[in-house]
Amino acid sequence: MADKSPLQAIQEAVSTAPPREFPESVEVAINLKELDLSLPKNRVEEDVTLPRGRGKGIKVAVIASPELAEKVRGSADLTVTPDQMDEVFKNKRVSRKVARDIDFFMAEAPLMPMIGKRLGQVLGPRGKMPRPVPPGTDPTPIIQALKRNVRVRNKGKRTFHAAVGTRNMPAEELAENLETVLNRVVSRLERGRSNVESVYVKTTMGPSVRLW
Repeated sequence: MADKSPLQAIQEAVSTAPPREFPESVEVAINLKELDLSLPKNRVEEDVTLPRGRGKGIKVAVIASPELAEKVRGSADLTVTPDQMDEVFKNKRVSRKVARDIDFFMAEAPLMPMIGKRLGQVLGPRGKMPRPVPPGTDPTPIIQALKRNVRVRNKGKRTFHAAVGTRNMPAEELAENLETVLNRVVSRLERGRSNVESVYVKTTMGPSVRLW
C-alpha cells in the first residue's frame, strides 16, 4: 500500500466521517514495532507545539504565590495560591475533575514538593504534573505556547493517539500539525521511521485512514 501525504490522509479522513453535532478532534494513531517498551528510553513523552494551534480552547492552570498568580491572571485559565489549595482541591473527586478540565499545569518551583504530595496521585498518572516556574519569572509566554501544545505519550504501549486539531480547521493546517507531530515522534525513536509499524488518521468518531 502506497503512503499517502498528510494532506491526502486528512482530506480523506474528514470527507468520509459522518457530520457530528460537536467539533470533533482530528487524531493520529501511531503503531510502533521492534522496540523494547520496558526501557524508559523507548517511551515517548513529548509536548509538541502545533504550528497551527489546537483549533479549540486549551486550559492552563498556575499554582503560585499571590504575586505571581496576579501577574498571570489574564493569561491563565485558573490560578491557585497556596492558601487556596484546600478550597480548589477539596478531595480526590474534586481534584480529578480539575485534572480533567485543565490541560496543562504550571507551578512556582518552591511549591513543587507540596504539590507532589497533595496532587501527585491525581496528576501523575495523567501526565499532568506541573511544569516548575522559577520564582520571579513571568510565565505568560509559556502559557501562550502551551495553549498550542499537545502532549504525545505512549505510556509504554505500542499504539497511542494524539490530537492534531479539530475537524473545522482547514485541511492544510491540520496536515501541517500532523507532520509536526510525526516528525517529533520519529526523531525520538531508536531507529526513526523503521520503528513505526503504521500511522492512521481519523476524526473522533470517524473511520481510520492509513497514512503510512
